[in-house]
Amino acid sequence: MKQILIATLMLASSAINTQAQQLNLATVKLAEHQLNDVMEIIDTTLLVTKLKQVELAYTKNATEINKVRLGIIYHETALNLTFLAKSIYKGYAQKSYDLLTQLQENEATTKSFLPFIASYRASALALLGGETKKLKLVAQAFRLFEQAVINYAELSYMPQFLRGSVAENLPWFFFSKRKFAKPDMQAIIDKQAKNPDYADWKIMSFTYWAWANQHQQKKYRTQALAYLDKAITLDPNYNAGRKQAEALKLLFK
Repeated sequence: MKQILIATLMLASSAINTQAQQLNLATVKLAEHQLNDVMEIIDTTLLVTKLKQVELAYTKNATEINKVRLGIIYHETALNLTFLAKSIYKGYAQKSYDLLTQLQENEATTKSFLPFIASYRASALALLGGETKKLKLVAQAFRLFEQAVINYAELSYMPQFLRGSVAENLPWFFFSKRKFAKPDMQAIIDKQAKNPDYADWKIMSFTYWAWANQHQQKKYRTQALAYLDKAITLDPNYNAGRKQAEALKLLFK
C-alpha cells in the first residue's frame, strides 16, 4: 500500500510539473518580464554595463534564469559591438549560441523561456555566420528560425521579430532569406492589433519603423507615415526605433 501511495504521489507531482510547464501567453509574458532588460539594447554604454552585471550574476549564481540572460546579453554584445573596428568582443556570437544551445537541448529547461532561447539562438548563429563569413551558418540559422516560428510565434513576437530583423539586414544575394522581412513585421503588427498585450512598446516601435522602411514606395506613404508616428510616440526616450523613424520621416518630406 505504501509503495502504491508513493507511486501515486510521484505521478501527481509529475503531472503538476508538466502542467506548470505548459506554454500560454501568461507564462511567456512572465518569462519576457524576467528577460526584458537584456533584450534589444541599442545604447552601447548601457550594454557594456549590463554585460558586466549579467556575467557577475551568473558567476555568483549559475541558475537557469541567469544562464538565459547571459546567452541573450552575449547575443546583444555580438550584434552591437562585435563589428566595431578593433572590437574586443569577437566570439560573443559563438558564446551566445553555445549557451542557448545547451539550454534548448536540455529537457529540463523551463518551457516559457523557449520562445526566447530558440529565437536568440537562431539569431546568434546568423551573427556567427556573418562574423566568420560562413554562409552555410546563415542557412542553418533560418532553419532554426522556421522551427521557432512554427513552435512559438502565436505566443511570442520574438521568432518573427528576430527573423525579420536578420532578414532585412542581409546582403541582396540572400534574396531567398530577405523575403521574410516584410511578412514577419506585418505578422507582428496584425497580432498586436488583435491582442494589445502581444508585444511591448519597444518591439512595436522597432516594428513600425521597420515596416515603413520596407515600404518606401509612394503608394504606401500614408500608412508608412502613420507607422513612423507610432514608432516615435512609443519611444519618447530614444531606446527603440525613434531615431531611425525620425530620420526616415525626414526623407519622406
